[in-house]
Amino acid sequence: MSQTKKILVALDLSSEAQQVLDKAVEIAVSRQASLSLIHVIEPVITDSNFVLPDVYIDLEATLVERANAFLKEKTSNINNVNTDYCVELGSVKSSIFQKVEDGGYELIVMGTHGRHGLGRLLGSTASAVLHGTPCDVYMVRIH
Repeated sequence: MSQTKKILVALDLSSEAQQVLDKAVEIAVSRQASLSLIHVIEPVITDSNFVLPDVYIDLEATLVERANAFLKEKTSNINNVNTDYCVELGSVKSSIFQKVEDGGYELIVMGTHGRHGLGRLLGSTASAVLHGTPCDVYMVRIH
């Protein structure tokens, strides 16, 4: 991890996202790396044969707008680290994998709630990313 120069930070829009971002900034400063924040919005309906009512289209636009505002605010509070952000529509896992592949990221930083039992059995985004990405993953335990 000492040669890391590009870090992808996967964030949700919760208040807990700041814990993940704080750790990512700490790592970026120590490695003199850049940060790219990403938030992925999963579609409500994925069947391409289904015609979406206007309410879903408006909801998606609102979600994208909210995510952009959230990430813009977060990046504006980061000093001394080259930072950008993006909002993607699609599968969280697939979008993160594609971003890593296209951008040449060496590290992903994301949060985990450390669920056990049924929650773990059903899988999680953190687990899917951890086991499927070609780069290192740093999991921040959410308190």
